[in-house]
Amino acid sequence: MDLYQLEYFLEAARQRSFTRAAAKLNLAQAALSEQMRKLEAELGARLFNRGRRETTLTPAGETLRIHAEALLAQALATRRAVSDQVALKGGRLAVGAIPSVSACLLPAAVAAFRRKHPQVELALLEGTSEAVAQWVEAGRIELGVVQLPASGDAFQVTPLLDESFVLLVPKKHALARRRLPKLSDLAKEAFVFYKGRARDVAQAACRAAGFEPRTACESGELETIRSLVAADLGIALLPELAARGSVPGCAVVRLGGAPVRRSVALLQRRGQELSPAAQSFRRLLIGEAVA
Repeated sequence: MDLYQLEYFLEAARQRSFTRAAAKLNLAQAALSEQMRKLEAELGARLFNRGRRETTLTPAGETLRIHAEALLAQALATRRAVSDQVALKGGRLAVGAIPSVSACLLPAAVAAFRRKHPQVELALLEGTSEAVAQWVEAGRIELGVVQLPASGDAFQVTPLLDESFVLLVPKKHALARRRLPKLSDLAKEAFVFYKGRARDVAQAACRAAGFEPRTACESGELETIRSLVAADLGIALLPELAARGSVPGCAVVRLGGAPVRRSVALLQRRGQELSPAAQSFRRLLIGEAVA
């Protein structure tokens, strides 16, 4: 059955007359009668008691009336919800990111998005690059920010930034007064590692510099990394984004020699059209990364 047939049915039930209902619907009475016959044939039940003066509902017709009213109300609510989402007057947007991006790059884009679209619910999920990529592929989120590479061909990849790694050291550490130390000079240091691909890049860089880094501890929480370094438990080799801003008790030191770098990108599912909300957030985030 079609929604328009249910609308015709409810009007006929309200008017208790095919003639009056057809006039209200701007239909020929024969056309209305034909649609009601089709509806009765599809449902396998007589819906109307057709009298000379008045048409009333049968028990089957009364049952259909209850459900038809609910279905049409739901259809109307669905149309309004879709319309609101297209107009960015409602709906929900889910975005995921790795911790350094969610802490240091997303806040400005989120604030700008909320100012522009205050009625859109924005959900932010934080995880490793692998987890964020899986969420995008599964459709749990529309947009995800990860450290490259992104495996497989399921994604459309938009580069956001390419950045160097820097050292985060205790303020009283000798390295805080060194200018452009080389990574090979750090072989005797204890390291506080930032879990995820940032750790993998940092450890690989140390090995390429000729030593196996000694791990003091590791954490997936950026604030924990900063606190551990400030407490003199070790030094951290971090993406520049993760060391941005003032870090109490710590100093940021740029490395000399061959740079240690990473690339961060925005993922969306290949071939999937983004919602209007996701399109707007994507533009804001790209603008923030370029700024």
